[in-house]
Amino acid sequence: MMNLFSAGKGRETIPIFPLGTVLFPGALLPLRIFEVRYMDMAKACLKDRSAFGVCLIREGREVGAVAVPESVGCLARIHDCDMEELCILKVRAQGLERFRIVSTEATKQGLIMAVVERLQSEPEAPNAPELAECAEFLRKVIAGIGPERFLEPLRFEDASWVSFRLAEILPLKTEAKQKMLELTDSMLRLAILHRFLRQQNLIA
Repeated sequence: MMNLFSAGKGRETIPIFPLGTVLFPGALLPLRIFEVRYMDMAKACLKDRSAFGVCLIREGREVGAVAVPESVGCLARIHDCDMEELCILKVRAQGLERFRIVSTEATKQGLIMAVVERLQSEPEAPNAPELAECAEFLRKVIAGIGPERFLEPLRFEDASWVSFRLAEILPLKTEAKQKMLELTDSMLRLAILHRFLRQQNLIA
């Protein structure tokens, strides 16, 4: 049931992990999984090397009753995991492609299963006007944070990758991060974030 499977042309069904944060393509997201429904989901994904969906919560909470997810989320695959404490699974999820939810249904265990359509991957945009300044700022931040927190390769020449990393690390409101995820134009996303950097006096 947890495997990706066909749900009509261009559609597939995946389990959804609703969270109070936004996952971007190419990001690493640390998670502590302890609820039975998500523990079972993670075990199935590890066994089958399948993906699940991460969506920002629109209504509800991470724990307890079934939450209402935003319609656009990011596919995730478990990059690595560890169970240091009994009944608590620590994983790092790797952000893959974005998707849009077509319909949802909750299982008896309270796990959301969604029919989704993947969003088209953005083409590389090496000639974006703001790319050089944004990439230079990002290089300094990654060096300070520690490059081990980021998946290689580090693609500073790609406006899509740079804009997703900026949206990931900058102190934006969660709703703004969701809007950055939903944008399908990497040059527009980069321009918005470049303007934010200037407003905050983070770049000249």
